[in-house]
Amino acid sequence: MKKKSGFAPQSFGIVGAGCVGSIVAAFLAKGGYEVTLCDVIPDLLKPATNPGIIIEGAENIQQKVTRTCTNIDDMAKYKPDVIFIMVKANALPLIASALKEFHRPGMYVVSWQNGIDTELVLAEKLGKQAVMRAVVNYGCGLVKPGHVSMAFHHPPHYLKELDIASRDAALGIAEALSRSGLTTERTEDIISKVWYKGILNSCMNPVCAITGYTMAQAMGDPIVFQIVDGLIKECVKVSRANEINLGWNFYNEAIEYMSTAGNHKPSMLIDIENKRKTEVDFMNGKFIEYGQKAGIETPYNTIIRSLVKALEPK
Repeated sequence: MKKKSGFAPQSFGIVGAGCVGSIVAAFLAKGGYEVTLCDVIPDLLKPATNPGIIIEGAENIQQKVTRTCTNIDDMAKYKPDVIFIMVKANALPLIASALKEFHRPGMYVVSWQNGIDTELVLAEKLGKQAVMRAVVNYGCGLVKPGHVSMAFHHPPHYLKELDIASRDAALGIAEALSRSGLTTERTEDIISKVWYKGILNSCMNPVCAITGYTMAQAMGDPIVFQIVDGLIKECVKVSRANEINLGWNFYNEAIEYMSTAGNHKPSMLIDIENKRKTEVDFMNGKFIEYGQKAGIETPYNTIIRSLVKALEPK
């Protein structure tokens, strides 16, 4: 592979040992990189070093990572070149504060998460030059700790620095991911890609969380589909009012994408089933927020967010 960047990271930290974090950790370790996998739940970490993380479905590998830890502060002694944040967006303020304690020049933090504006929460504490945003294009579920079902994998994934001074680093990180089997491109258009995926998540995740349906069931139910359809059109209206470029054929692309996802449980449904707080504020909540800025009413998003928030305490 032709070298494109002078930045060549060798050590990675992964915060979050759920399905998304486990996949990135396993692929980077398989690519020969040093990987420290961190999670506050010890049981999620145990299989990562022995017998290794198992991924089945769209990709099939088994791979051990270098080490694990249960506290972000412990990462400081391993001096990772790059840290990927793979946990729920609602945990970002706490994580950003912890990272600030040992962040050093030349260490980069990548928000590899669902939701809109997640990278800005990190940048508030760490500065824009240290932070990047990624968009991931695979669907997954945790069968059990260290065992991931990968429902689909539609590369490339996308990455962009917040500060142009970190462009070379973004290219280097994208190269490392691509060498490891997660084909990733640095893009100038990350905001549009974040919003593109943000609409897909905001139109499907909360609907499944409320109904208990898989994506295929939600798309196949004519009554429930009316809600999905209304959400898509409302989110597109908000996006265009905020000058976000989704492309002329977005509606058809969105319908096709969600219709072919199969019997996959989105992460928000899994959160509700496991009595965890959801990311709805970084999804539908953001469309409400940006709708207000542009003078666009958002009744579908407002109702959906309210229903999800009502389920969270239960």
